[in-house]
Amino acid sequence: MNWIQRKIYLYNVTFGLYMLDWWERYLINTLMIVLLWFICYNGSRSAAEFYRSHLRVKLGIGTN
Repeated sequence: MNWIQRKIYLYNVTFGLYMLDWWERYLINTLMIVLLWFICYNGSRSAAEFYRSHLRVKLGIGTN
């Protein structure tokens, strides 16, 4: 068992996916990917907005 297979096995055992059918596992993994994408997308938008509204003003970037 290589490193990637061990990580997949650990993921399946940790979240209890090993006892599900293939289609249930596929559905849950799809939902996890969508959730992670949503978190990363909104996190990057929030970070960009924070930079634009707070840090640029405090650092004096773009002001005359």
